[in-house]
Amino acid sequence: MTQALIYDAVRTPFGRFGKALAGVRPDDLAASTLAALLARHPETDPAAIDDVVLGCANQAGEDNRDVARMAVLLAGLPTSVPGVTVNRLCGSSMQAVMDASRAVESGDADLVVAGGVESMSRAPWVVPKPSRAFPATDETMHSTTLGWRLVNPRMPTEWTVSLGESNEALAERRGITRAEQDEFAVRSHRNAAAAWDAGLYDAEIVPVPGVALDRDEGIRADASVETLSGLEPAFRTGGTITAGNASPLNDGASMVLIGSQGAPIDAEPLARVTGRAVHGVDPDVFGIGPVQAANRALARAGRSWADVDLVELNEAFAAQSLACSRSWPELDPAIVNVHGGAIAIGHPLGASGGRLIGHAAHELVRRGGGVALAAICIGVGQGLAVVLER
Repeated sequence: MTQALIYDAVRTPFGRFGKALAGVRPDDLAASTLAALLARHPETDPAAIDDVVLGCANQAGEDNRDVARMAVLLAGLPTSVPGVTVNRLCGSSMQAVMDASRAVESGDADLVVAGGVESMSRAPWVVPKPSRAFPATDETMHSTTLGWRLVNPRMPTEWTVSLGESNEALAERRGITRAEQDEFAVRSHRNAAAAWDAGLYDAEIVPVPGVALDRDEGIRADASVETLSGLEPAFRTGGTITAGNASPLNDGASMVLIGSQGAPIDAEPLARVTGRAVHGVDPDVFGIGPVQAANRALARAGRSWADVDLVELNEAFAAQSLACSRSWPELDPAIVNVHGGAIAIGHPLGASGGRLIGHAAHELVRRGGGVALAAICIGVGQGLAVVLER
């Protein structure tokens, strides 16, 4: 089979909820990022793109159901270029990359753009349709920003706890302390700030037109354990999870250009996709979904943990990230998120997987080669992982 090669990867700086990117529609955010990616390859004919596969976790508002097709049209690509939107919640853009790489490997496509977008700031409220016409009673609006909504009553209640409560229980079962979570969060902020200062994100960042945002908005270079230890628990009285050791709500987009060895692209590949996997767990322990997904992806790549040089693990919560890392006894924690993670950088749901894969590919180039693993947990009990090599 043909190898799936990553030729380029870009993303926007990630904005905080209600802040710099809140005025940008998600379809515009995706379109401008797609256009910026293609502008880096002026010798490549956009009509040569076989498909655009984007992830989006919401799709309930301005995402407009198929934000990938909307982005193609808004970016001014030929109408012959199709677009499909996939949804695996937090893993949506990683799923998009996996789908695109499979299309290339099978010979169904030579050149595909994969990635994702999310505007958590602009996620709408929804109201269920009434069971009868002209109801005289009040209706409840539900936020689509994050988490469960309009839950099916047949779903077991232990599965439908909040994401935060799920991770409180996970931390309790795994013996992960508040101090350990706060220390992990501080490392994320400091690593991200140092990487930005060193220019290690410069190769992958593209601006959002009309927005004065040149780096991730949530990074706090001065974060300290002392500061974080003063925050109140967010989900449980006496709990360990706070706004400081969990990922925030964010807006952003990511794009990855994937093609075959002979793809019509004016660039040298950054890395190749050598392994992929998905795994399911009980919804109330969704945070450990990446554990078996990563093990399976490495096995499919013919690799072991001893071969891995770099891990990009999405930091939905510090507790979840620590639980995953400690479930891989062969893993050196020092190689995980060396340039920061989602607690500092942000977690715009549909864009995060593309960020992880994109940064891993660029980092392999900077290092001159190696093996990288990107993994992400997914609400309702799933995990994804992708292995890259250069």
